Parts: sequence; structure tokens; C-alpha cells
Amino acid sequence: MTQPATEKAKTNRPFRGDHVGSFLRPERLKKARAQRENGEITNEDLRKIEDEEIIKLIAEQKAAGPKAVSDGEFRRKWWHFDFLAGFDGVELYDAEQGLQFHGKQTKALGIKVTGKIRFNGHYMIDHFKFLRDNAGDAVAKFTIPSPNMLLFRATFEEGVYETEEELFTDLITAYQEVIAALYDEGCRYLQLDDTSWASFFSEEGRATIRAKGKEPSKAAALCARAINEAIAERPADLLVTMHICRGNFQSTYFSSGGYDAMSEIIFGGLAVDGLFLEFDDERSGGFEPLRHINRPDLTVVLGLITSKFGELEDPERVKERIAEAAAYVPLNQLCLSPQCGFASTEEGNLLTAEQQWEKVRHVVNIAHDVWADA
Repeated sequence: MTQPATEKAKTNRPFRGDHVGSFLRPERLKKARAQRENGEITNEDLRKIEDEEIIKLIAEQKAAGPKAVSDGEFRRKWWHFDFLAGFDGVELYDAEQGLQFHGKQTKALGIKVTGKIRFNGHYMIDHFKFLRDNAGDAVAKFTIPSPNMLLFRATFEEGVYETEEELFTDLITAYQEVIAALYDEGCRYLQLDDTSWASFFSEEGRATIRAKGKEPSKAAALCARAINEAIAERPADLLVTMHICRGNFQSTYFSSGGYDAMSEIIFGGLAVDGLFLEFDDERSGGFEPLRHINRPDLTVVLGLITSKFGELEDPERVKERIAEAAAYVPLNQLCLSPQCGFASTEEGNLLTAEQQWEKVRHVVNIAHDVWADA
């Protein structure tokens, strides 16, 4: 029986010094993936190298200090497409062009719905099981895209779904089932990653939504409903957080704007246990929208450390900003992390592996200074 969120918070929250989940792919792994695409090695050869590199990554995370470890999304090319294509009825396809970021464009790849969306097992459950088996005394954190990413990013073959409600029902059912399957395999920390919310943060983004024939307020309500219904049946001891992202591709970004326009629905209307929020530069606006948080059990993970560049932030300034946020949310409801992962796609951001680990250690060290329970 699902326990109310207010009861869950007593023992269940993100860690004071946390991370978003993706890490830079080592050169050995990049080379192996290229060799597999060229037919020079087998799937089994690639899997062996992935396994070895993930084991190394887990050790590096533990050495850096976080209490939760991920697989770095090392088996994925994209943070979202790879997962969504694991459902029946969803396929990858070669798009005409990639997604346009500020100054850069991704590879031309997309997802399309070609049949009824169903959970019929999912290959990434094995990915979690490997992480679980090798995490040791650390918490195995698994990251998946939110259901909104299919609603916002997929194209749909004509005739598959007659109504939006029929599509929504199948998608949410598939998510409920994959979340249940991950839980059954021992997952207790699940993070949903979501860039759809950033579309509502600026007038430019809202205009794009209108151009697609949708009214922004109704689209935002559907996004909230998708999150809440997808996790509605989760067990009481499954921590579910959501990372709200403005885009992260080779150290560029997709969108800008503060949380103001969506603050009431994000901070007052979502049933997640924690929110990973980007606050690493002026594109994210100020902390004032946090005043709409109306739950004492909701944890806000402040993304004050950028994952896009290697220079370390002034730790005293980071602490000052945490104190500024604490004017709107009690300090015991706050945590700290990088604003995003280090490699949302296999290309990764423009910093070195050592700079990446310096960033992670920086987060953990500041968290220890700020919170007694870090």
C-alpha cells in the first residue's frame, strides 16, 4: 500500500551532497562503442567493457564522497531516447536534423510511436541490476526520463492513437509497470529527468508550445498529471526525485528562464519527494519562486555547481547562496548538487575527468560544511 508523501519524508530524502547521475564517458568506452558500430567488435565485447568501466566509475564515485552511485548512463547514447525506445510501440529513427542547442546541434536522431505503448520487460532493468550488484554499501541511484519526454519529443504514426487520453493512459501504465519492476529488483532511489518544464519558463518557449497547437497552461497541467500518475503507486520506501533541466549538450543549453511562470504547479503540485533544480547561472532566475513550496517533506536539491565548465565555484559564495535559498525553504529541506549531469549524451561536456571529480568533491565538501547530517 502506498504511504502518503508526508510520512515518507521522515526517513527518505536525497543526500545533502548529491549528483544528477551522468558522467563523462572514458575514452576506452567511446572507442569500444565506435568499434561496435563499425562491426569490429561484438555486443558481448562492448558489454564487457561497459561492465568494467561502470565498476571503475562506482569506485570513483565512492572515493569522491557521494552516498549514492549511478552507472553514469555509460550504456546509453542519450539520456532519454535510449530508455523510451525500450517500451513496445516506441522506436528510434534517423531524423532530418538534430536538436538545436545554443551554438551546437545534436546528432540527428529521434523517437516515434509506431504502435500501442506497452511495458513488456525493459532492457534497462538489467542495467539497474548490474549497478545494484556492484554498488556495495552505497545507494544505487537509477535515472530515467520522465514520461513527459515522450509526450514532448516523440513523433506519432497516424492512426496509432485516436485520442490524447488513450495515449496518456498507455504511457502512464507502462511507466507504472517499469517503476514497479525496478523496485522489485531493489531500486530504492529513482530519478526522473525532465526538460519539458523549461519550455514553459520563457515567452519564447511558450510560443513554441502554442505553435504546436497546445495551450501552455493545459500542457503544463498534463505534464504534472503525467508525473503524479506515473509514481502514484510507488511503494513507501521508494525515493522518487525529478531533475528539471534546461538542456545540457557539450556544455551548451537549450532554454532559459526562471521558475516563476511554473512555480505554483512545480513547487505546489508535484508528488515527487525531491526536486533537482538548476541555479548555476542567471538563466535560472532567483530563489523567490521557492516560496510556493507548501510541503515540509519536499526536498530541494540546489544545482549551484555547474557541470558545464571545469572552474570551481567559490565555496563561500555557494554557502551564501544556500543561505539565500533558506530564506524561502528551511535549510533542512535543502541539499546541494551540480546543476545537471556531466554527460547527458555520450559526447559529454567540455571539461576533463579530473575536473569532473573535483566538482563532485566540491559538492560533498561544501555539503559537509553546511549540514551536520551530510
